[in-house]
Amino acid sequence: MKFLNEEELKKVIEKKKLSSYSDEILNQLNEVIKQNLNLILKSYKNKEKLAKSNSEKDSIPFLDAYPDYNLSQLPSWVRENINEAIVVGSSKKVVQINDGRKYHLDNSLNDLSGQEWTFFTCSVINTRYPTQGKEGYAHHIRKVHPSPKPPQLTKEIISFFTKENEWVLDYFMGVGGTLLGASLCNRRAIGIDLNGFYIEKYKEAAKALNLDLQHTIQGDAIEILANKQSLISDILKGEKVSLVLIDPPYGDMMSRKKTGEAIKKKQDSSATPFTDSPKDLGNMEAADFYKNLKNSVQNSLKFLKKGGHVVIFIKDIQPKGKQLNLLHADLIYLINEIDELYYLGTKIWADHSVNLFPYGYPFSYVSNQIHQYILIFKKKT
Repeated sequence: MKFLNEEELKKVIEKKKLSSYSDEILNQLNEVIKQNLNLILKSYKNKEKLAKSNSEKDSIPFLDAYPDYNLSQLPSWVRENINEAIVVGSSKKVVQINDGRKYHLDNSLNDLSGQEWTFFTCSVINTRYPTQGKEGYAHHIRKVHPSPKPPQLTKEIISFFTKENEWVLDYFMGVGGTLLGASLCNRRAIGIDLNGFYIEKYKEAAKALNLDLQHTIQGDAIEILANKQSLISDILKGEKVSLVLIDPPYGDMMSRKKTGEAIKKKQDSSATPFTDSPKDLGNMEAADFYKNLKNSVQNSLKFLKKGGHVVIFIKDIQPKGKQLNLLHADLIYLINEIDELYYLGTKIWADHSVNLFPYGYPFSYVSNQIHQYILIFKKKT
């Protein structure tokens, strides 16, 4: 079965000067659409099964079951459909709206439906986020940073570990991927960065996206968390954050000369550190990087509520000889040494927008690392 208007697509392919690959491109596009269509059809079939199953269960209108319920405690998507919402099942704790989405009244972690909860717990995230147009989320502004995080991705993480209007702290904010993600899902956030230029670019991106500005602090996050905590406390005004979400500089990775794409395109292969400051974790050798990062997490717990989460992005460095350079594994053991935290698991983010190059060819295997690790820790209750 064909899903595409091949004549129109061939015109686009010719414009891109890819005519010799047209058959291959069309076949691949058809296959991708077919796979996604199958997933959509499967989802609809599951909804049909769910509706049939629910029709056989006891149900009662929510407002009849809970006439005095404080509706402000419900997620906005439930409140907006409360007049048609029903309570299903014998527990009387599951609320269902017309489109089949369900919410458990005992959910103290987030505002997600059961289906959304299940989807997020998949250990691998595959993405190919666009960098242009509306779906680029002001990437043309944020790309001044060596590794800007997609707001779509941070939104998903924030949505799982917080409820609406709760606080998120990112003390390595860069150009504000976390802050933008928080704004996209109606959360409040505090961002800290050593580089004032990046903070200004975050503000520029937020304005371009018509999003409210979150709180920002310029300064050394390590120093602020250790000795200038009032800068954060004055913003929180007695409240606690529900999530600490950080993407720390990976030791001196960005301070190394570039390889791969930069060399292939005959571009400048000079190092691109986040800043020139010796206080920047991105300019520290491994031992100092690990020590300062652990201390920063420890000091951030003062602001994190009991049962709150710490989520850390990290990427491994290529192995060298007998040096494994498994930063994610080292970091799991290191952070898990903090008494108040315990490790819950890892998600792997595969970013398929990364260009592939024949590293090592034709002599040796060298990995094209398109993935990063998302490490999840929880504060004891």
